[in-house]
Amino acid sequence: MKVILDKGVPIDVLFIAEGTYPYVRGGVSTWIHQLITGMPNVKFGVLFLGSREEDYEGIRYNLPENLVYLETYYLFSKVEYPEPQEIEGSDEVEVLKTLFLEGVNPAEELLSLSFYTEKVTLKDFLYGKKTFSFIQDLYEELGVEVPFIDFFWTVKNILTPLWIVVKAIESVKLREIGLIHSPSTGYAGFLGAMLNKEKGIPLVISEHGLYTKERKIDILNAPWIKQARRVIGPKYEIDELKKFWIQFFINIGKFSYLRANMVYSLFEEARKAQIELGCPPEKTGVIPNGVEISKLAPLRKERPPTVPQVIALIGRVTPIKDVKTFIKAMKILVEKIPYSEGWIVGPEDEDPLYAEECKMLVKALNLENRVKFLGFRKITEILPKVGLVTLTSISEGMPMVVLEAFAAGVPCVTTDVGSCRQLIYGGLNEEDVKLGKAGEITPVGMPREIAEVYYKLLTDEKLWRECQRTAIERVEKFYSFEKFINNYRNVYETFLGVKHGGDINRT
Repeated sequence: MKVILDKGVPIDVLFIAEGTYPYVRGGVSTWIHQLITGMPNVKFGVLFLGSREEDYEGIRYNLPENLVYLETYYLFSKVEYPEPQEIEGSDEVEVLKTLFLEGVNPAEELLSLSFYTEKVTLKDFLYGKKTFSFIQDLYEELGVEVPFIDFFWTVKNILTPLWIVVKAIESVKLREIGLIHSPSTGYAGFLGAMLNKEKGIPLVISEHGLYTKERKIDILNAPWIKQARRVIGPKYEIDELKKFWIQFFINIGKFSYLRANMVYSLFEEARKAQIELGCPPEKTGVIPNGVEISKLAPLRKERPPTVPQVIALIGRVTPIKDVKTFIKAMKILVEKIPYSEGWIVGPEDEDPLYAEECKMLVKALNLENRVKFLGFRKITEILPKVGLVTLTSISEGMPMVVLEAFAAGVPCVTTDVGSCRQLIYGGLNEEDVKLGKAGEITPVGMPREIAEVYYKLLTDEKLWRECQRTAIERVEKFYSFEKFINNYRNVYETFLGVKHGGDINRT
């Protein structure tokens, strides 16, 4: 635990940011930063939940004046672990069993966690004989076919962060907070749910991609368990420990949904998925992202007269972005358009091993002069110079980069994930659909099909211009920054109240 910033004033809205703002650039972090800077009259706080302190390079944003509080917790750091010793522990640890069982409602058991953790300390959990017995009983009850030692350490690794979360509860309970806003379920949503229960603070959850689905993908790709699969589908096979992790995230997600006052998604299909995962329908709503069109529209005048034969994948170099498929698609495209280029624009520090594998693939395919790793760049430097923006991801929510590309007058090619189909082809309403297409949608993990779409758009200027026109019109009509901010301002006002002049104030 470390308090980085505390201006000593009440917090209107406290973000619980799991692995995002302000220590990681892009995606959800940019979204949080936009909300904070877009409402200068609102006093925001951020409680950051990270993995380990050494996994982050420091604060990556200029902190706004209306950010009045910042505190960090590291869920997998052993710095504050008590010294090992042999102790009896407590039978109360049994209450956590519900987190690993299918078809259960964990709410009632988890509601007791606040007093439960006073009875079962982190020392009790880590070193108590009762913990060993609890895990042994769970192992036998589930009938898993993996070595017990692997199961034992999996359970401990999953549950230990909950005690770090409890420390955060004790710290934040002392502060005056009007509303908690969690951009995910997971450990962040769990913390928000416990604060809602402990102090009665309203809780709003906004999911960008479904947390349980994205953690499922992470787990399926995890190097610490064999049989990983790259792309998930309705009929996938995973081993016992992976199922175990996934069930845990499903159950704490369900608990977060049940405690939240409102749960928002970025598009309608995601809202339906939240309901399937246990969120009461009456709590759900849809608020799309938005972009500052006024800052990006001038880039249209900076574009060259002809379509640049350059495709940019803008995003983190991680497995979920499936950068390798983009590289393979570029190999096919270069055979047809030898002077075309692929730019990979985004940070490489989140998964350095995967980034190195991508660079090795570029070298193996003799693409060193055609595919370039540019690292993090300002998007305003990139968009005027490219013909297409692409995403080959295996999972997305509503990608900001697509909206930014549209605002700058760049068509997009994406895989059929998240809200991408709605953004490319229209889907908010009939008017949106009638606008036409702003690029193309492709299957996941199919480099040849992706390359064919790249080729079609880069060589048919009439088609490209039509897609550009649609992209600009769609983003200006439906995805403006002003609409985005006003939607969330209305949400905040619902829970905090409003005084004359537009300032949000607790009532």
